[in-house]
Amino acid sequence: MQLGMVTYNVAKDWDIETIIQKLEAARFECVELRTTHRHGVEPSLGRPERDKVRERFARSKIRLVSLGSVCEFHSPNDAAWKQNIEECKRFIELAHDIGAFGVKVRPNAFPEGVSREATIKRIAQGLRECGQYGARFGVEIWLEVHGRVTQEPPNIAAIIKEANHPSVGVCWNSNATDVVDGSVKPSFDLLRPHLMSCHINELSSSYPWRELFTLLRKSGYQRWTLCECQESKEPERFMGYYRALWTELNRA
Repeated sequence: MQLGMVTYNVAKDWDIETIIQKLEAARFECVELRTTHRHGVEPSLGRPERDKVRERFARSKIRLVSLGSVCEFHSPNDAAWKQNIEECKRFIELAHDIGAFGVKVRPNAFPEGVSREATIKRIAQGLRECGQYGARFGVEIWLEVHGRVTQEPPNIAAIIKEANHPSVGVCWNSNATDVVDGSVKPSFDLLRPHLMSCHINELSSSYPWRELFTLLRKSGYQRWTLCECQESKEPERFMGYYRALWTELNRA
């Protein structure tokens, strides 16, 4: 596994150069660029700017693994649903051009007045269309375990099963709702076959981190664990401690 960072929130005010320099100094290895942040890596970039982003990361020790979009496909409104699909396609094109593996998307709600089953099919249909488009570019779609009820692992598993596309998988999000009777194993076993990325947060919290890291390691997971924590007034100091905690948790 590799330790990386989501620019939400610690690095939200850093430009690309600052992100690379600070992550390299803290011995982080990769990054997910969350949309709307100061880095400015958005679908609106032209070809010369995309080339510069790709080339700068290629010259660094930091792997640009993903783009953190906020595209979501639960809306019963056809126009809003289609707009999110088209926006995701633009992120897919951007990811391809700058050398990222995946685009993170999210479910965010089960709308009132619509059955849960219908919404699961609705989200899955959007994911499948984006997965098909992403496959043309070699870009994966990562469904974040997100949303007040949608984040419950059985709901995420149902969405992924319905989407049924090899380019569509899960981004583990280390939520309290993962934990069943003090353990994340039931939730992990449910989602592990589809796991493409992993967000981690406060490693000093009561979440069963040691168990999660053991499960990841024993399952053969060899991708990224991406720090997604609250903003720090001393980011360099925080990142140093975080790297030390991560290394301890990752010991066999």
